[in-house]
Amino acid sequence: MTTTTKTRAISTSRFVPAVFAVALGAALITLTGHVQAAALHDAAHDVRHATGFPCH
Repeated sequence: MTTTTKTRAISTSRFVPAVFAVALGAALITLTGHVQAAALHDAAHDVRHATGFPCH
């Protein structure tokens, strides 16, 4: 009789991007929470024009 044992290694291929996404999201929320409303509006406005999306 032959028995086989399967082992599962902990894969970091899904863990690292998830941690990065959480860190990026937290950074964006923190930065946008502390920026002045006018500066945030101007940045979004410039991106809209740069991508060709009409905003007016």
